[in-house]
Amino acid sequence: MALAGCSDYFLHRPNYQGSVDRASSHRPADLIGPSFRQASNRNSPSHQEDDVDLEALVNDMNSSFESLYSTISMPSDSAPLIHNGQLQRSPGPRPGLAPSSRQGVCRSQPMHILAVRRLQEEELRTSSLPAIPNPFPELCSPASSPVLNPGSLPQCQPSGTYIIKIFSEDGTGRVVEIPAVMTARDLCQLLVYKSHCVDNSSWGLVEHHPPLGLERCLEDHELVVEVQATMTSDSKFLFRKNYAKYEFFRNPLNFFPEHMVAWCQESNSTIPQSQLLQNFLNPGSCLEIQGFLYLKETARKSWKKLYMFLRRSGLYYSTKGMSKEPRHLQLLADLEDSNIFTVITGKRLHNAPTDYDFCIKPNKVRSETKELRMLCAEDEQSRTCWMTAFRIFKHGISLYQNYKLPQQKKTSAARFSSPVRSVSENSLVAMDFSGRTGRVIDNPVEAQSAAMEEGYTWRKRSQRMNILGSPSPVHPSSLSSIVHRTQLWFHGRIMREESHKMIIQQGQVDGLFLLRDSQSNPKAFVLTLCHNQKIKHFQILPFEEDGQTFFSLDDGATKFSDLIHLVEFYQLNRGVLPCKLKHPCTVVTL
Repeated sequence: MALAGCSDYFLHRPNYQGSVDRASSHRPADLIGPSFRQASNRNSPSHQEDDVDLEALVNDMNSSFESLYSTISMPSDSAPLIHNGQLQRSPGPRPGLAPSSRQGVCRSQPMHILAVRRLQEEELRTSSLPAIPNPFPELCSPASSPVLNPGSLPQCQPSGTYIIKIFSEDGTGRVVEIPAVMTARDLCQLLVYKSHCVDNSSWGLVEHHPPLGLERCLEDHELVVEVQATMTSDSKFLFRKNYAKYEFFRNPLNFFPEHMVAWCQESNSTIPQSQLLQNFLNPGSCLEIQGFLYLKETARKSWKKLYMFLRRSGLYYSTKGMSKEPRHLQLLADLEDSNIFTVITGKRLHNAPTDYDFCIKPNKVRSETKELRMLCAEDEQSRTCWMTAFRIFKHGISLYQNYKLPQQKKTSAARFSSPVRSVSENSLVAMDFSGRTGRVIDNPVEAQSAAMEEGYTWRKRSQRMNILGSPSPVHPSSLSSIVHRTQLWFHGRIMREESHKMIIQQGQVDGLFLLRDSQSNPKAFVLTLCHNQKIKHFQILPFEEDGQTFFSLDDGATKFSDLIHLVEFYQLNRGVLPCKLKHPCTVVTL
């Protein structure tokens, strides 16, 4: 090489040996030329007597630089990179010894400047944090260190208080200040207390995204602040009833059809229906939900029908018919970092093939629709099965703990507390005056039935007094036509589609009902009832008898003086209905 020849030239002249050694050992390659020039100026006795041609020397060094640049990408073993990104220099020559012609120059090595800076920044960042001993070193692999890195530490939980705005279904809202550790159940209990609602476990907090047309009911153990952090400014929380939240614990056979539940492996063994929930909640079991679903193609409005499998590891679809072989399964969505939503505007926004569509939304997605997995089922039962299994696979035993918690609180409250009564109430006892002499009713069940019968008798007596001409400001016929409007289950003049929407939003469980005005007959009413995840409508017709108006569901076979009597009767008796009235569909104003 030309540079090596240059160093040989100076090694033959003893006056320049020391300068050349220092320049070649401790200076980069781009400073060798000036060092040579300074050394010649210091050590030569005269400028005119120097026989070195400087112009030829510069040309010679330029050619050596070109040869160095051509080999700059080749690795070298003389100066490797150490862990902090610095070059490892070889020690300089010993004093008094002349280096060889090939070792006189230390070539510079290629170095990634950005990578070195990043390593230095990480070292500065991690050096300021103390090393925390790992409390579980046996869980580490043999190659890993038993010291936890600062980057592996869990993220800090949010602290302080936050402002949350909650809306009801009628559009009213309430602003509350909650701590960062408040769960969805605790917030619902707070809203129940502030709104003077009936305290039960059927209230829920709904995450609603109007631009995407998505909504889901938060699980009781979820932190409200963490969920709000994933929402956009257009999203909001809704406070409403959700009777179907834990209904699958009471009637699992209605939620998981036999033909949709199977083992992940190919086997002919059947799953006992009595152990269905135990297998779902057991994290070691290999249950799966299988069936056909429509999948919306990305960035298109077309849908494709595929055979899918829902497992604990995620949602898969088969690339070859109904095969469940691993080589034919393609992962569609992960359960850990996603949530399942009900699509409320699937027909209009996404051109869905049916009305039973749902969506799997990653937590990182806010308003983008490309990352959404839009799915559509054949019927309501299939959609409910897929969505319920998704919740069980994702949350597991936490759902069962949420289901049992209100029952445990009621049991403990009934065991250690008693209702506070006044002195006058403590002096009262239930009496029976049906015979010649009165008697004290000791049986509490008999006393309760006697109180209910007395209430019915008092209502009938008041109606009879009004008919006989007592000074009542309201006529009995007008009273029976307006008394029901104060009840929570009566919703006035709403359309048939609106009643369907309310039933679906509050959970399609057996016995969920509401009453509304009839659109076809101004004097009639309509009972909207849910049974077997189907919504049915029954018309309540008025009948005139002896100048008094009665209401009936069965063409006058069973008549009631008002709608309150009718609802109370069918809450105790099924009659002509497919099931009893159990859960009133209510709307609360916050």
